[in-house]
Amino acid sequence: MKKITLPVSLAVICLAGSLLTACLSDNQKKEAAQAKVESAQANLDKVKVNAAIVEQKAATEEELKTFKLESELKIKNNEVAIAALKLKMNKSGSALDEVYARRIDSIEIKNKNLKTRVSDYERTHSDWTKFKQDFNRDMDDLGRSITKIVNSKSK
Repeated sequence: MKKITLPVSLAVICLAGSLLTACLSDNQKKEAAQAKVESAQANLDKVKVNAAIVEQKAATEEELKTFKLESELKIKNNEVAIAALKLKMNKSGSALDEVYARRIDSIEIKNKNLKTRVSDYERTHSDWTKFKQDFNRDMDDLGRSITKIVNSKSK
């Protein structure tokens, strides 16, 4: 859509300019031509800036693939840690097992949500930088939650 607006606006400017220049003096024609050039340059600059912004927000295919593989590895590690916590909880027979079970279930749901977000990004292609920051923050929070449960369970 943005690529179409530049040629259309240039065509409109040129058409309007050609109608006006037929009735203008040489100085007026030069000024009108200069105004057209400046307007076209301004439009071109806007298009370049917009293209740069879109390019920065989009993830390259290789970057997305690498990020997805790294994230899936972290998610698998979390699944292993969650399974170990469940196993450890079942062996202990402690009165606090119900509390730990709820915490572990909560962590497991968060881990599944992260897995879904990574796979859904390919379909949504939202702002890559923001997605990556939010995802990494959530992944770190989940890792801290797992560590917190492991430490509290070992006491």
